[in-house]
Amino acid sequence: MDIAHNLILVGAALALISIMVSAIASKAGAPLLFVFLAIGMIAREWGVRFASFDSVYVVGTLALAIILFDGGMRTRAESSIREVSPAISLATVGVFVTAFVIALSVHFIFSLGWLESFLIGAIVGSTDAAAVFSLLHARGSRLKQRVGTTLEIESGCNDPMAVFLTLLLIGFIDGSAVISSITVIWEFFYQFGMGLIIGVVGGKVLVQIIKKINITVGLYPLMAAAGGLTVYGAASSSGASGFLAIYVSGLILGNTKLHAANNIRKVHDGLAWLSQIVLFLMLGLLMTPKALMDHGWIGLSVALFLIFVARPVATVVSLLPFRFPWKEQAFISWVGLRGAVPIVLAIFPILAGIPLTDVYLNIAFVCVLLSLLIQGWSVIPLAEKLKLKLPTENTPYYEENLEVPGQSDLTMLGYRIADSSPVIGRRVDSLLLPDDMQIVAIFNNNQSVHPIASHEVSVGDLLYLIVPQESVQVANQALLSADEVAELEQANYFGDFVLNGDAKIEDIVGVYGGDVPSKIMALTLSEFLAIRFKGKCVKGDRVFVGSIELVAREIGVDGIVAKVGLRVRGN
Repeated sequence: MDIAHNLILVGAALALISIMVSAIASKAGAPLLFVFLAIGMIAREWGVRFASFDSVYVVGTLALAIILFDGGMRTRAESSIREVSPAISLATVGVFVTAFVIALSVHFIFSLGWLESFLIGAIVGSTDAAAVFSLLHARGSRLKQRVGTTLEIESGCNDPMAVFLTLLLIGFIDGSAVISSITVIWEFFYQFGMGLIIGVVGGKVLVQIIKKINITVGLYPLMAAAGGLTVYGAASSSGASGFLAIYVSGLILGNTKLHAANNIRKVHDGLAWLSQIVLFLMLGLLMTPKALMDHGWIGLSVALFLIFVARPVATVVSLLPFRFPWKEQAFISWVGLRGAVPIVLAIFPILAGIPLTDVYLNIAFVCVLLSLLIQGWSVIPLAEKLKLKLPTENTPYYEENLEVPGQSDLTMLGYRIADSSPVIGRRVDSLLLPDDMQIVAIFNNNQSVHPIASHEVSVGDLLYLIVPQESVQVANQALLSADEVAELEQANYFGDFVLNGDAKIEDIVGVYGGDVPSKIMALTLSEFLAIRFKGKCVKGDRVFVGSIELVAREIGVDGIVAKVGLRVRGN
């Protein structure tokens, strides 16, 4: 009894301390997962023990599965279709190339055997979903779609490749695997192919169950979690990739219109954060700072080689067929964040009982710590430097998707009317809002306003309205005040002028001047950008045409550039 009570006390206290410290660390720009891992290591130094590797494996696998499921739900399918191929290339070819380059360095520098060297490469070869999802969305940051989505899909899909290589190499080392190229190829395609099939089927079945079963609202998120973990278990039990299956099922669930979708997303956001905290605290309890020094030089060497050589080489090789701009390749290379996965994979050799287990675990820890410390701290500043971070947008202070039976795209927006808002001094019935927008409540000096239609909007009013999801931007433009900081950031990123995509280049040159090749003068901006980016232009893509810089500012639902930012070189 006392042991159980003490475990609850220590575990809850560590989680509470981690959350409180993370609030301070976040303001300093520190990667939160590094903070959780460091707190776990400090607690280990102070005497807290978590020595059961079997328990670590079970809890770690469960946490990773939940994180991947949540990551899949948050990946928008319509924005990721074009990024699937490069992401899959990074998740497969990239992991293999990373493992190969690391193996070469370890074998020739530290004289380890080829199999052991390759095992080290496989353990540290994949990026981490928890680290990538956490840092890419830090403080509301938004990256260019092509870059952000590619990194998210890669981190969600590359765990299976790392697990496959790790288990295969452990089998070779302990002699339990038959070294046959046919067997290896079959196992690879079976794990990935069957994992994909089970994920798709399981995701669709889960969607139908949620649609058809009428239960208490609070049970829908639990049903989704249980369904996702069932998909993971079914895939893993059949020898397929459970991580790929649960990510794909989450992707299907998150991109299907469901009456309980908003509640599911909110709860799973909390579950994903809880999983990250528990996972990194637990992994931190496996190692002390002093123990890291046992194989410090080899760990430090592998970590630095991984960050500055292996990941860049793997990125260039993987993205070679897709002709990514060099700035995007450089950023993708730098965001090769390592997290929980290498440490969990380093436990596999311990459970298998093969030699050098302490070496694998120490190397994995050093790689994770340095990756989070060096790369994690610099992700957002680098994105800003390379102009891959989209500028700040002025947004309402309250936004909530509504659970309306038969509808899933309605949003409740709340605005605090500022003194520079364009609606100050106007009656509500004169605002001329589109028919699909409905003002449902107004509060003036904390008092509900009735009737709404005749109320004259004043500074400090709280105005709530219901709009379809696709009309949120229109509502923002109608009710929000001009934000000078946001506008300056927008101008710095997109340029000083905003033009329609159907504007002709010859007309633009006539107004703004500039030296532009004659062969493109008859094209519209949309046509030129479509040709330049092979129909794959995304918001933030930029190109110089003579002395004029064009930046895609708004992409229509049909993929055609609707708005273009313009800056004349020298301005």
